[in-house]
Amino acid sequence: MRYVDEYKNKALIKNLSRKIREITPKDKRIVLMEVCGTHTQSFFRYGIGSLIPENIDILSGPGCPVCVSSQNYIDKAIAYSKLKDVIIATFGDMMRVPGTNSSLEKEKAKGAMVKIVYSSLDALKIAKENPKKEIIFLAVGFETTSPTTALAILEAKREKIGNFFVFCSHKLIPPAMKEISKDKRMNIQGFICPGHVSAIIGARPYKKIAREFKIPCVVAGFEPVDLMETLLLLLGQIKNKESKVLIQYSRVVKEEGNLAAQRNLLRVFEICDAQWRGIGTIKKSGLRLRNKFSNFDIEKKIPLKIKSPLKPSPNLCLCGEVLKGKIRPQDCPSFATKCNPANPLGPCMVSDEGACGIYYKLGSRRAF
Repeated sequence: MRYVDEYKNKALIKNLSRKIREITPKDKRIVLMEVCGTHTQSFFRYGIGSLIPENIDILSGPGCPVCVSSQNYIDKAIAYSKLKDVIIATFGDMMRVPGTNSSLEKEKAKGAMVKIVYSSLDALKIAKENPKKEIIFLAVGFETTSPTTALAILEAKREKIGNFFVFCSHKLIPPAMKEISKDKRMNIQGFICPGHVSAIIGARPYKKIAREFKIPCVVAGFEPVDLMETLLLLLGQIKNKESKVLIQYSRVVKEEGNLAAQRNLLRVFEICDAQWRGIGTIKKSGLRLRNKFSNFDIEKKIPLKIKSPLKPSPNLCLCGEVLKGKIRPQDCPSFATKCNPANPLGPCMVSDEGACGIYYKLGSRRAF
């Protein structure tokens, strides 16, 4: 099957593995970061770590939109779920994310109306079917999902649906990459850029990072050949002391991205500062509704003030450090003991794209 089987070709993977070993310096630690939770899954699922030299260190970054949502956002979403005549529409990953004192799953068990949806348009359908309820869609995601939220809002405006609201936590990946690049102690020498996000924004936004911080970037696909080719492209740049932005995932990603999606996005949203779990406030890294769409903003309709702790309890959950690439999940003292999928202490253990959950489930996988 084109674009599937050919990107799992074992002979090609072995050849790429050989080339990677040949080009990798043996006396130097190479630090790369992937900023997509799906890439984290793929690296473990296909056992890429056993196909490359041990001195190549691949860190997981802030590539899980549920995980980087602030504690205040989670607590406020839970507070909204407790209101009368409110239906919360959310992606499944958000259900078990622990807030300060509860979770959406626990509130649902107590009687709150919380429904799992697969898209913002599903939430809009719920609004049409329940005209006497206020539907709040938890708009969590990066540039991949934010255009669909924009489409839902445009559709709601066109059909004059007055009970559909958005609680926005959409974030932008390049500003977070830039913030991490500022920390010289991380010594990141290459970025594996997210394929899904890049399908929307293209490759151009990464050029500022490559130019300003001299860090090469490669937009990668998700199959084993994609990942091996990406590593080879990064290592080649590192060897030649280059810092370019290359597209390995060219069958999906174009230099300019999806212009139609970008237009819809900027029609509905404007860029703003945003709070990232573990990182703090990053300038111009979030999205909020423009004034002409403010009637869909639940924070304007029903403003809530929630007090959330600024820092997690010491030595309990180090999700924030994992998201910054400062530590690996197994370096957290709670990993796989106090914190596990049955009893998650933080979102990184809950979400399918969270590094802790991926390390827990797939960490022992061998090579493809």
